[in-house]
Amino acid sequence: MPRLMWLRRDLRLADNPAWVEAAAEGDCVAAFVIDPVLWDASGPIRRAYLTASLRALDASIGGRLLVRHGDPAAVIPALATEVGAASVHIAADFGPYGSARDLAVEQALGAVPLVRTGSPYAVAPGRVRKDDGTPYRVFTPFSKAWLRHGWRAPADPVDPAAVITAGARSDGIPTVDDTGGITVPPAGEDAAWERWASFHAGALRDYADLRNRPDLDGTSAMSHHLKYGEVHPRSLLAELDDDDQTFRLELCWREFYADVLTQRPDSVTTSLDARYDEQMRWSDGPAADAAFEAWTQGRTGYPFVDAGMRQLRETGWMHNRVRMVVASFLVKDLHLPWQRGAHHFMHLLRDGDIASNTHGWQWTAGCGTDAAPFYRVFNPVLQGEKFDPDGDYVRRWIPELRHLAGKKVHAPWDVADGYAHGYPARIVDHSVERDVALADHKALSRT
Repeated sequence: MPRLMWLRRDLRLADNPAWVEAAAEGDCVAAFVIDPVLWDASGPIRRAYLTASLRALDASIGGRLLVRHGDPAAVIPALATEVGAASVHIAADFGPYGSARDLAVEQALGAVPLVRTGSPYAVAPGRVRKDDGTPYRVFTPFSKAWLRHGWRAPADPVDPAAVITAGARSDGIPTVDDTGGITVPPAGEDAAWERWASFHAGALRDYADLRNRPDLDGTSAMSHHLKYGEVHPRSLLAELDDDDQTFRLELCWREFYADVLTQRPDSVTTSLDARYDEQMRWSDGPAADAAFEAWTQGRTGYPFVDAGMRQLRETGWMHNRVRMVVASFLVKDLHLPWQRGAHHFMHLLRDGDIASNTHGWQWTAGCGTDAAPFYRVFNPVLQGEKFDPDGDYVRRWIPELRHLAGKKVHAPWDVADGYAHGYPARIVDHSVERDVALADHKALSRT
């Protein structure tokens, strides 16, 4: 009897312990379910990237990937019966929806066991705890414990020859024709390793110094590959040495946020500090909606913010330093709740990961997992001048400002012809709105 490998966020052959387990005793059937709950919630770039990744995986196993469409709680038990599966194998999912979905599938399978092996993380959520058994809420002590805990070596790759179809049909991989004008980057396991090899041989050595520079190719750009499990973080960690601690800790942030989400699954929509939902004076009404629209379109009048938002709209990705700046601007300059920004990001990001996105936003908003709270307010001009010192990033994404040289691009209001090509005026005064935000927070703290 074959085993059924139900793939989700693990679209790879290398270092895939669940698939290794499924193929350990002979033939296995590999399946992916297009779940309408997740499909409908994804923006076009994530749908397009997922389908490209599925095609790459299908090619790597000789076209034997079974794709079914529908509710996994109905699809997987039916497929298991159809192929006569002795067991169904998965990598554990710790997200709020994923864990509930897996429980429903497990119950529907009845006597057929659902075997969980591994996870999308080097250290599964819940494993790193304080000495008293309670979870961490701050990154630095978590990271130290995570490093002490360590992780296993990468698993051997799966032999594609072990994958069969058992005569089962496939509904086929969907076609996504409209990506909103965004070009889908190379997807799949081979593409992930090619990108990693390029980063490892080049920018990794200067990562600690250049990772905050959006004008340079200083980041790994591995986030979408990790999102879909085209490569496992443990495989990347195995290729790092003592000089790569900064990048190692960036991978740890991803694991920390997954751990926090496991502790508080409600935090997808609820602030960890409930006062920010219950008492903070957030803006609303037509003026707030207009400000939000200007932010989404990259027309706030602050070049560093607008460059980031336009990069997101045009590529489905944004540099992490800029993500923090645009998030701070939405929450603390426009006085809008972080949930609106997080939802917008999840719609457009090709690497949209619910844990990292949610808690990255909460960190910047000051209501999440951090010792430095709300009064951390990013100045969009100073941030631009520091991390885009020659203005190349802004000029790349804002053609209306390409006539301005060097740092002048970050403050067009100080240049006689700064608005000569139609760039919008500032919709707010940062110095004024910063004071408003801090006053609102001070009032909140007194209640």
